[in-house]
Amino acid sequence: MTFILGLTGGIGSGKSAASAWFESQNITVVDADIVAREVVAPGHGALLDIQRAFGDWVLLDNGELNRPALREHIFKSPEARKILEQITHPAIRQSIIQQLQHASSPYVILVSPLLFETNQHELTHHTLLIDASESLQIQRASQRDGQSVEQIQNIIQIQMSRTDKRALADDIVVNDGHLDHLYQQLTVLHQQYLKRAEKKQS
Repeated sequence: MTFILGLTGGIGSGKSAASAWFESQNITVVDADIVAREVVAPGHGALLDIQRAFGDWVLLDNGELNRPALREHIFKSPEARKILEQITHPAIRQSIIQQLQHASSPYVILVSPLLFETNQHELTHHTLLIDASESLQIQRASQRDGQSVEQIQNIIQIQMSRTDKRALADDIVVNDGHLDHLYQQLTVLHQQYLKRAEKKQS
């Protein structure tokens, strides 16, 4: 049984920088955001279900999902968000489980911004939160994504609060914006995770 680490953090917290560091240590990373895009690609059952539930307007002319239109729609309607989640979450979960099972590195990481919100932490043995102050999250995300401060604040409001995430996480790394500081903390944890993985294997 492979040791599975759940890695999470709010928007702009630096979880991408953290997961990239683990990948540089030859640890397999399964990214829930990438899986979420894969399950709604043309030809996948989830996309057909979304089309059936919402109508043809959810598709672009090339048959791909019209993400901005759907995002706007579910932002305004909690009911629509619920319907979408009922379609996508089981498909995402199934794909994540398959990918985690096929990983061959000493341990494997599931990166998910909604690790706790969608109960994906149940698929892991241990969790790591990359934490950053809200002001730093907003600063980073607005520079990177070209989104307005208001849009980013909306995303932060929807996600579980930092306090709740901190209470649930097994390990917490504070990302103050200095990559070398982030990597130092991850190096220590990586050694611990390798030991845990070894124990789990034996």
